Amino acid sequence: MRKTQWLRTCAVGLAFGIGAATMASAQAADRWPDRPVRIVVPYAAGGTTDFAARLIAQKLAEKTGGSFIVENKAGGSGTIGTQQVVRSDANGATLLANDTSYAMLPGLFANLPWDHAHDLIPVTTMVQTPVVLMVPANSPFKTLDELRAYAKAHPGKLNFGSGGAGSSTHLQGALFNKDAGVDITHVPYKGAGEAMMGLVAGQVDVLITAAPTAMPQVDGKRARALAVTGAKRLPVLAEVPTFSEAGLPQFAVVNWFGLAAPKGTPAAVIQTIAADVKQALDDPALRKRLAEQGAEPGGISPAEFGARITKETAVWSEIAKSAGITPH
Repeated sequence: MRKTQWLRTCAVGLAFGIGAATMASAQAADRWPDRPVRIVVPYAAGGTTDFAARLIAQKLAEKTGGSFIVENKAGGSGTIGTQQVVRSDANGATLLANDTSYAMLPGLFANLPWDHAHDLIPVTTMVQTPVVLMVPANSPFKTLDELRAYAKAHPGKLNFGSGGAGSSTHLQGALFNKDAGVDITHVPYKGAGEAMMGLVAGQVDVLITAAPTAMPQVDGKRARALAVTGAKRLPVLAEVPTFSEAGLPQFAVVNWFGLAAPKGTPAAVIQTIAADVKQALDDPALRKRLAEQGAEPGGISPAEFGARITKETAVWSEIAKSAGITPH
């Protein structure tokens, strides 16, 4: 075979290969979900990550006719469930329900069992929420000022609950200590739901958690909200001041809850999932339910989500360092 003919043959073969791969990727996206989809929540049931995952799973099942299974795999500050997803087949059948805690992990763990920047593909956000500082219903503290004054006068006397060492509720508590100039002791639980039960039972004095986790207990008069993040008050907590109104404007945390897929998942599948989630979030009934829980719908693009994680990872790593939390 002459050289020119050989080169032409190779070019045709390469073009055919690229075309076949593109077609296969498009077909995979068209068929998604072509098997049951497992959404792994790396925390115990009862927290906002679990709430958001189950809400989206239900809507995706209604939209696509597929089967969506939410699986709680708690432990290791979310690292156990996350590692399980990282090791899963990259075919769109396994997704991770992650949250703000994911951006905190590099500041807490010296050696994560996966490549934090590359082993998961950000898909989209499901929900974002302000956070609420809460105390038990029978707490003597009626305002944030009262809590801060007591905490400053009695360092280490009060404690705050969290969903586990390294969870978003942990670093939010550490950030509150720093911003408020207080020393409130950390008490870790196995999930945000358990931490809430600890607050309601009076085992801890303070909990800073996402609004959807807080709302049922506030509505049921089992806990009292003292302040909420955000530029304005939540309509469903209209009587609760913002942190800025309460004298602590620098505390401005917003939690996100999203979906991620294993590295290697076809780009077309990622885009299909993101588009399906965004369409599900446009449902008026779902948006009303989120608003009732003090949450807002997500739906940003994979690229926007990736940029947000990168930015917040740097921010939370610095917060962990300034709070004296040593990666282990």
